[in-house]
Amino acid sequence: MSIALDELHALTRPTDFLDHESDEVQNFVDSVVKDRAADRRENAVKLYYAVRDGLDYEVYDTDLSRRGLKASSVLAAGQGFCLHKSVVYAAAVRALGIPSKLVYGDVRNHLASPRLIAHIGGDVFFHGLTQVYLDGQWVKATPVFNKLLCRLYGMEALEFDGTGDSLYHPYAGQGGKGAMEFLTDHGSFDDVPYGFVISTMRAKHPNFLSGEGDGTVKGGSLAAEAGTATDPTAAGR
Repeated sequence: MSIALDELHALTRPTDFLDHESDEVQNFVDSVVKDRAADRRENAVKLYYAVRDGLDYEVYDTDLSRRGLKASSVLAAGQGFCLHKSVVYAAAVRALGIPSKLVYGDVRNHLASPRLIAHIGGDVFFHGLTQVYLDGQWVKATPVFNKLLCRLYGMEALEFDGTGDSLYHPYAGQGGKGAMEFLTDHGSFDDVPYGFVISTMRAKHPNFLSGEGDGTVKGGSLAAEAGTATDPTAAGR
């Protein structure tokens, strides 16, 4: 039991990327959570929606450098995609003493434009989400696709109540079937495994990255491209 408690405590500490001791993360948490001593699950849910809808989901011209993937940097930018927003959520709950991990996998999903699919090189996307420890169990949470963007792509925003996994988007084009299909689970991590993340991005999605390889291609807006995503089998993150 003591080992398990020690392990859980270690998963509340700040890290290179989950830098929750930073002013940016602390101020974000204070703007969302009025009472840090309140029910943990309730506060974790509040932070989930703040990350989901308070940070824009954008895939173009997004920083993938070590600095760019820090929670403090993502909050300063005010946007990012799954890799970035998951880092912010994992850091924010740790600021409240809630253990968290980062989870990576390969997925299919309907939130993408034909242009993005062309850059990605197909319909399988490298994806990031989180695990949080609440009420004695690990639950997965995906505070990634904001409500407006989901509406533009014909999806329902993914909800989270802290009692079960938040993974599969309802999608009108499939008669209610989940829009996201998980193909590969790469496991959970205490901090961003930066070497693994960037090498996977370079291997799987080389045309999606900038010439330097530490950011994504410039020019474009996923929201502005929503009108072109007419194929119900299109996939995205």
